[in-house]
Amino acid sequence: MHMPSRWKISQRELFSPPTKLPQLPAEAHQKMVRLLARMLNEHLLRRPSPATSEVGMSEKIRTQHLERKAILYVRQSSPYQVIHNLESQKLQYAMEERLRQLGWREIEVVDEDLGRSAAGCVTRLGFERMVADVCLGKVGAVAAREVSRFARNSREWQQLVEVCRVVDTVLIDQEMVYAPRLSNDRLLLGLKGSLNEYELDLLRQRSVEARREKARRGELIVSAPIGYIKSVDQRLEKDPDRRVQQAILLVFRKFAELGTVRQTLMWFLEHGLEVPTRTPRGETRWKRPVYRSMHRMLTSPVYGGAYTYGKTEHLTGYEGAKPRHLCRRKPREQWLALIPGAHEGYVSWEEFQRIECAIRENTQGEQRPGAAKNGQALLAGLLRCSRCGRKLTVRYTGNGHDVLRYSCMRGWLDNGEPRCIAFGGITVDEAIGREVLRVVEPAAIEASVLASQERARQKDDILEALQRDLEAARYVVQRTQRQYDAADPENRLVTSELERRWNLALQHLHEIEVRIEQHGAAIDQDPTPTMDDFHRLAQQVETIWTDPATSARLKKRIVRALIEEVLVDVDSSQGELLLTLHWKGGVHTELRLPRRRRGQSSTQTSRELRNL
Repeated sequence: MHMPSRWKISQRELFSPPTKLPQLPAEAHQKMVRLLARMLNEHLLRRPSPATSEVGMSEKIRTQHLERKAILYVRQSSPYQVIHNLESQKLQYAMEERLRQLGWREIEVVDEDLGRSAAGCVTRLGFERMVADVCLGKVGAVAAREVSRFARNSREWQQLVEVCRVVDTVLIDQEMVYAPRLSNDRLLLGLKGSLNEYELDLLRQRSVEARREKARRGELIVSAPIGYIKSVDQRLEKDPDRRVQQAILLVFRKFAELGTVRQTLMWFLEHGLEVPTRTPRGETRWKRPVYRSMHRMLTSPVYGGAYTYGKTEHLTGYEGAKPRHLCRRKPREQWLALIPGAHEGYVSWEEFQRIECAIRENTQGEQRPGAAKNGQALLAGLLRCSRCGRKLTVRYTGNGHDVLRYSCMRGWLDNGEPRCIAFGGITVDEAIGREVLRVVEPAAIEASVLASQERARQKDDILEALQRDLEAARYVVQRTQRQYDAADPENRLVTSELERRWNLALQHLHEIEVRIEQHGAAIDQDPTPTMDDFHRLAQQVETIWTDPATSARLKKRIVRALIEEVLVDVDSSQGELLLTLHWKGGVHTELRLPRRRRGQSSTQTSRELRNL
């Protein structure tokens, strides 16, 4: 049988020896090898890795996913974790290589939320930007080391899952790929979101309960206030700096003397004395006092030797859609722990309670007279109407606004009720003053001895405070001088700065020395009264009381120390004022005073004298 010629050619070519390969130039051969290597690499990237070739895994990642970019979300919950948990950061950033193995070329890393919690109480700009890109359909996959990195609250977690379902975006973690359009994956994502939220609540609950139990035992010391340091055995000890101790003691002594926080602050400002404060790093700084720091020191139970915890509670409010953190001070009966005598205090616990009560009484209210002021009204805040039970208000009338008048106007001002009573206050103040003097005069000798001691101590307080400042300034000068001497003289960049600090320290030292000299000169010019002088003044208490130069604030404090309240009523038929004095201790005194008639003044002669 004759075979076609084409079969003959094929057999000839099949059994003939192979033809010799063409010899390529070296440059063309190298270029060919590079292109072939590139083709192999691209094929390897497109081929799924063994780790991702599980059953059903390749079916979830499709071409429409790979054509869009992938976002790797990196987050840690607190700044402490960002600084110290570096291995966790490395593991999260390593997820970028897993995305490349899955086939993505364009990968964007979102790490703006490092140090921000995912519990839903803070704004996360990185998470919001990621969700916005997903909504626009630009993202084919969102990845994280664990899905709990995305959110630990149901609101944000369900929002992310639903958005990914709508635009067909897959979620990826270190274990598997989730397709929200598949019902099983959506169920699994929902369970993981709920478990993540529950896990956060459980961890928080355990830590809070452990913290509270430690606080109930008085062993939880978060930070030491100024004047104290935290010991190794978790107890508070007094600061070894004697200057700090004496400054805090001076604050409490001056409050006991002056009676109000503001007057204590004004005394420190008047004499240019500083108080210690503590920086967030735990360093002690001396600053000009302000009302807030002075009030915090006088009302903190720690200075009375008591351990406290749970004085405030943190609440979350909302202004529109933005959460706002609030801090509310709780009443004492709701504190978690209050343990008097837990450490050495600057004042006793009983003395601290008296200070706290005095500060509370200085706040004006329906049951409190408020702090004593410089006005002429001796009974301001003490008079109460016998008819309606409201406190009487003070008014100053006349051309010079110097005529005192008490009136019951709260019902008229608040509710439009008729006015109750009103009367001139000069006669009433004089009568109450006489009653107070009857009680005060027997203790005048004892008060004169105490006055001499307080006068000497007041001068010593200022001088001792200035001497402590002088000692601290000398130490700073010596330290800056040692730093200057230890520096290389040829390094002018360093020595010039050290020289400037040394000069500032010397200038501050000179200012304190000048103040001490001025204070000493003022003491020398001011004659020191003897004990006989105070005894003579004790016999002239009434003259001193009626002297216009006597401090009205001190007179009011004396009255309030003796009298709890004064009930007043007007007997129009008899033209008299009925006063009931409630003294401290439960004693009551009744007074009947003639009421000044309209047009009557102190220059007119009384009716009794005219009848004579």
